[in-house]
Amino acid sequence: MLLELDLLQFQPRLRLSKSGESAFVFDPIRRKEVALTPEELLRQLVLLYLLEEKKYPAHRIRSEVGIQVNGLSRRCDLVVYDAAVNPWLLVECKSPKVGVNQNTFEQAARYNLRLRAPFMVVTNGLASYCAALDFEEERFEYLGGLPEYPV
Repeated sequence: MLLELDLLQFQPRLRLSKSGESAFVFDPIRRKEVALTPEELLRQLVLLYLLEEKKYPAHRIRSEVGIQVNGLSRRCDLVVYDAAVNPWLLVECKSPKVGVNQNTFEQAARYNLRLRAPFMVVTNGLASYCAALDFEEERFEYLGGLPEYPV
């Protein structure tokens, strides 16, 4: 089920800067400026959506979480942790030029095999999907929106 996420409403809240020919955006989770790429722009818009729209607690969100997949170092775009600090939601962001397709979902699913987060989001800013995952039953269900943060 395709989600309707109005991410562009958060664009005015981005903290952008420039140094010479390079553009940067401030990441409030990593507390530093990072190079502004199409994927990073989307990651920051999604992050603002999670913080401001969904009210997910900032201290439970991490950007660029490093994991090992088949012996290779990989990075998850955003991971939200529950109160017990277990991975709860994995967000995989792609450039708007990259379609959200089977390969995109498989990449996010490979990452999530390590994390085992019960929710997973895949987005390129134009198309966004959220799935609830049941690892015991080995099945998933598309959701009509992002889940509410557990209290």
